[in-house]
Amino acid sequence: MTMSELERFASWVEDLIRQRGYDIDSPRGGGKSRLADDAGVHRAAITRLLQGQSMPDLETTRRLAHVLRVPVRDMLIRSGRLSEEDLPLPDLGGGAPGAAAPHRRLTLEEAAAGLGVPPDQWDMFIRVAAQFLPPADADSARSQAEYGSAAAVKGAGKG
Repeated sequence: MTMSELERFASWVEDLIRQRGYDIDSPRGGGKSRLADDAGVHRAAITRLLQGQSMPDLETTRRLAHVLRVPVRDMLIRSGRLSEEDLPLPDLGGGAPGAAAPHRRLTLEEAAAGLGVPPDQWDMFIRVAAQFLPPADADSARSQAEYGSAAAVKGAGKG
């Protein structure tokens, strides 16, 4: 990674941090510390990133993505670690051949099925995978998992 790539990524993250209400500009704002606490990472990792000194490790990237409410995929692509080709979005079809497919997120149930996760392990898969989603999407996924558990229990009694 070149210095300019790191600086571009740091600038993008800095903008996100400000948009999410963290005061990182004033010396006593405490925004870096609050962000570090919210993400469960060391304040030094935040400082090094914002100063363009180093890229956060994968776990720190994942935690920052969660707190900043952006997909981990976007963080990894913006960081230059992976490309869009490395992390393609699924082709969900539904459009004319050659036309851009409408953007629809894959549900965690669809992901579980597509990955071959056994149906009796879907609840666990959804709970774990939901940790990697932005908070609003994770809440929705957890609700789906809870509904799925209730439906499975209800269905088990019909035999």
